[in-house]
Amino acid sequence: MIFLDESKFNIHGSDGHQKVWRKANAALEPKNMRGTVKHGGGSIMVCSCMAATGVGNLVIIDGIMNQYSYLNILKNYISQRASKLGLDGSFTFQQDNDPKHTAQVVREWLLYNVRKQLKTPPQSLDLNPIEHLWDYSDRRIRKHDIKTKNDLKKALLEEWQKIPSSVTQKLVKSVPYGLRAVIKAKGYPTNY
Repeated sequence: MIFLDESKFNIHGSDGHQKVWRKANAALEPKNMRGTVKHGGGSIMVCSCMAATGVGNLVIIDGIMNQYSYLNILKNYISQRASKLGLDGSFTFQQDNDPKHTAQVVREWLLYNVRKQLKTPPQSLDLNPIEHLWDYSDRRIRKHDIKTKNDLKKALLEEWQKIPSSVTQKLVKSVPYGLRAVIKAKGYPTNY
């Protein structure tokens, strides 16, 4: 199997909620507060793939990714990466149900160029294990001193190439458990 997805990384951390551990009644102490920067202070959008054998190259996306830029990545990337990951045309492809992934032009190209695709229900959880690699990468890059988009790009590229195949193997082995949970729930939400 080969899994493909994109993600956004901010210079100053996540757009989402962050957990902070502190003692009771200590919320407003300066050591327990985190500064914020509107819109993350700058961000980089990336796309890549993974298989049990490792990760593909990280593609830096300039601007906003739409169905046509996604299609371009598929055309120029998927077969080449599959080959380098040891899959040479005999692989099952999985992506999430993002609208740019399910656009007509993308579906048509995949129909004629990627023989096997793993279909997931439109409202199910994201079963793509590469989501866990984005989180893994984010934790790793936070150990770098990132002040600019260039620093962020450099840290991302460096840490992405360091991901061991033991991590990707473990993630790929978890896929059947998620699929069984979705089947058992008949496509409805699961605890997986």
